[in-house]
Amino acid sequence: MHPLITVDELAARLGEPGGPVVLDVRWSLLGPPGRQDYERGHLPGAVFVDLDTELAAPPGPGGRHPLPAAGELQRVLRRAGVRSDRTVVAYDANDGSAAARAWWLLRWAGHRDVRVLDGGYDAWVEQGEPVTTEVPEPTETGFEVVPGSMPVVDEQGAARLAREGRLLDARAPQRYRGETEPVDPRAGHIPGAVNVPFAHNVTAGGRWKSPAELAERFRDSGVDADSAVGVYCGSGVTACSNLLALEHAGLSGPDNPAALYSGSWSHWSADPERPAATGPEPG
Repeated sequence: MHPLITVDELAARLGEPGGPVVLDVRWSLLGPPGRQDYERGHLPGAVFVDLDTELAAPPGPGGRHPLPAAGELQRVLRRAGVRSDRTVVAYDANDGSAAARAWWLLRWAGHRDVRVLDGGYDAWVEQGEPVTTEVPEPTETGFEVVPGSMPVVDEQGAARLAREGRLLDARAPQRYRGETEPVDPRAGHIPGAVNVPFAHNVTAGGRWKSPAELAERFRDSGVDADSAVGVYCGSGVTACSNLLALEHAGLSGPDNPAALYSGSWSHWSADPERPAATGPEPG
């Protein structure tokens, strides 16, 4: 199933019986809370889901955005009206990185038909589609979360992929190189990881690059369709942008899905015994 949906496709399907369930997951690492944007205007029928508190467990030993417990995620998705027999579309402001976290979590939870709105809320508005401040009241569903439908690795698995496959670091280059670290305990990257910043998956206008462009970018980083691949970022959120991009590029899919190191650098760097590489090379 293709991971993206265009504004035109979504606008046409919203009016259909049994149309998509739409989730607003606007979020920013440094704030303000996405709910404020939602209250100022959102897609018709969209339900707000908070990334920090509903698409992640509380911060702790597992990192800043650990995976939510299956039961808690199930409660959130049922409240939002998610059903297994209806497409789910997630959107954020523009670059798809937060929406990709929702896409990946729903896939991990066993939902088979999940899309990210290409260009997000900004693209929807730019194309003149309607927005509203009306908050919907979806009927609670019986959606069942079946965790584990997308692969996850721990710190040992991430280190193994860095040696034996490809481990992609989705953070900004300056964080990868260890020149700055605004939120986590230490600077640097997992030794052996290759930097593939998530921000380069989309154009300056927030639209996802073509499959061919993304495939070339990942191949330049040593990834091909047969590679064992893992991805991490700061806390397991924006890494999902690379996971979606790999699928969009045809380098990942049901037969060879790339894995998420969900604790990511926030988990790895918390243990001073784990090594950290700095500089532009994998190390």
